[in-house]
Amino acid sequence: MTELFRMEAESQTQLLTTSLLALEREPTAADHLEACMRAAHSLKGAARLVGVNAAIGIAHVMEDCFVAAQRGEIVLGARQIDLLLKGVDLLGRTADSPAGASAAVQRAEADRFVAALAALLAQAGEDAVGELPDAEGIPESAPLESAPGLPAAEPAERERVLRVTADNFNRLLGLASESLVESRRLSPFLGSLLRLKRQHQDVFTALDGLRGMVAQQGDPTQTAFAELRAGLEECRHVLTERMTELDLFERRTSDLARRLYDEALACRMRPFADGLAGLPKLVRGLARSLGKQVRLDLLGAATQVDRDILQKLDSPLNHLLRNAIDHGIELPHIRLSRGKPAEGVIRLQASHSAGTLHILIADDGCGIDLDRLRQAIVTRGVTQQAVAETLSTAELLEFLFLPGFTMKGTVTEISGRGVGLDAVQTTVKQVRGTIRVTTQAGGGTSFELRLPLTLSVMRTLLADIGGEAYAFPLAHIVRTLKLPRGEIELVEGKPHFRFEGRLAGLVGACQVLGGPTPPPDQDAVSVVVVDDAGAAYGLIVDRFLGERDTVVQPLDARLGKIADILAGGVMEDGSPVLIVDVADMLRSVEKLISGGTLNRMSQAAAGPAQRKRKRVLVVDDSLTVRELQRKLLEHAGYFVETAVDGVDGWNVARAGQFDLVITDIDMPRMDGIELVRLIRKDAHLNALRVMIVSYKDSEEDRRMGSEAGADYYLAKGGFHDETLLQAVGDLIGEPVA
Repeated sequence: MTELFRMEAESQTQLLTTSLLALEREPTAADHLEACMRAAHSLKGAARLVGVNAAIGIAHVMEDCFVAAQRGEIVLGARQIDLLLKGVDLLGRTADSPAGASAAVQRAEADRFVAALAALLAQAGEDAVGELPDAEGIPESAPLESAPGLPAAEPAERERVLRVTADNFNRLLGLASESLVESRRLSPFLGSLLRLKRQHQDVFTALDGLRGMVAQQGDPTQTAFAELRAGLEECRHVLTERMTELDLFERRTSDLARRLYDEALACRMRPFADGLAGLPKLVRGLARSLGKQVRLDLLGAATQVDRDILQKLDSPLNHLLRNAIDHGIELPHIRLSRGKPAEGVIRLQASHSAGTLHILIADDGCGIDLDRLRQAIVTRGVTQQAVAETLSTAELLEFLFLPGFTMKGTVTEISGRGVGLDAVQTTVKQVRGTIRVTTQAGGGTSFELRLPLTLSVMRTLLADIGGEAYAFPLAHIVRTLKLPRGEIELVEGKPHFRFEGRLAGLVGACQVLGGPTPPPDQDAVSVVVVDDAGAAYGLIVDRFLGERDTVVQPLDARLGKIADILAGGVMEDGSPVLIVDVADMLRSVEKLISGGTLNRMSQAAAGPAQRKRKRVLVVDDSLTVRELQRKLLEHAGYFVETAVDGVDGWNVARAGQFDLVITDIDMPRMDGIELVRLIRKDAHLNALRVMIVSYKDSEEDRRMGSEAGADYYLAKGGFHDETLLQAVGDLIGEPVA
């Protein structure tokens, strides 16, 4: 762990130095301040993990300084940069000290630096550009020397090893992966030979039939038929032998390729326990400092994890455990008063499931106060009170991953800056994984990480979209299903379906990827339910092609970021396939929805029974009015779509085929009178029946509606259910055509 900390400190101090030098030229550069703050925050957590107290204090006060600079409380000038660079040197020496170096000397240097930088922060309230306090006694960076009295290190006798760079090994694993895929190409080739053998048998049978016919007529060519039959028999014998040999070769090659891949992969795999060495000590020390009793239960320690993934999990696990201790586990006397044992338990578990790595971090603490979380969201201006009140538990918990979001009012060395969960989610996404949080009041909080077993081969679901195969990472797939078209509902003019007790959006994958829309199936549609950060949608695909192990091939960097695509891949038959970037695709879906371009898909999604019914478009900016009229008309048997204002209504009216438009007058972006005028001017819509339903009931309002071309005017203040239904019936007739 000390060696890992030294390596991390080397990279982070280099980043700090580069960013500080850049800040000297541009003191308010937000990206460099953010990089410095995150580097100091990461070093603080890593130092706590290995127990380097001097580095903890240095990193913490540096983090405070960068946060103050981000807030505009101080401006980092040349002298401040000098002091911070001395702190970077101190961090480097603290992490890279030789054996036997005096801890007291390190601590004294660290204390002088912390005092100097803390004094600078204390002056921020009096002077926007704090004066540099006395920083004498902090040495400049100097070459490290061996501790006195220690002999020079002698090369120890040890087992000879071969040093291989990570890049070389990754290429080796990539070739092993490709060999595994290539070996599977023999199977379809063997299948084609089997078909050839069956055709050969058919020819043989036909020849025997022809020979029998000739024999009955006493034709002298029977000898030639006999020789031909003998030749075919010899061909069949040779073909059978070669197929047997090829079958054996295919099995041996596949087995060899699998063993090669497994061995290469095993070199990259490590037991999950290898990355947990310092965690029990971290939990114990942090719990004692907070006056709490906490036990860490480790399950699945032998679970194999990719080395790169395990290395990247170090910081996320550190953050999640610190949050569980600081935010989740209660003080002993509080736990006892709630009927719990005085000692809290944090469970850290790793397992393999469905080709993915599952990691669970669960505590039995107080859980997340959802009311307090909702209030924090409103207080920090993330959303309005009315919207916050309508958010579900899953939607509320997603706010915890926002950058800079925290529920704590004070900042400590442990938490309070709102950096931890944001960094955890970022790291998990970097390794193509997902993270979900659940909580129970008084019962604790759980974080579930779903990660790929390895970064070189991905377990995917292949789906046909517009005649092309696309691979969906299984980690992002919630479910696949065949959805009957009769179960598709239209809400606010957009197609939805019932999924786990709630409505989920439905969109054609062809539309997202920009391909041709396939002809609609008459019975059911194939749907891939995907999820990212709590946003679940159903993507309609042409058909499912099954699960595959796909070798991941990064796309050429010159292509840049391709929308909705994560990487390339190679299928078992050697053909290329594109791997879908689910998070990017969900963002594309949101853009399509906000742009109002999914209305055409909603028409195709409607079932045959719905298309036979009379169609009504309700346009109103009031959600209550829209839903009231929609439910009333649907209960009567009409098929109803809705639009939120005049512009949305105009787009929906042009995209669909309606028998009647019911519109309000006062609406944002375009009022109802202008909407009626546009409908009457359009050559394709001018025969469409239009009804105005408005609170305005003056003679002037009715006259304006009539002049615009409305067929009926109904006042909201006075109409009853029967009044509206009777008016609709008079205009377009019975609900079913």
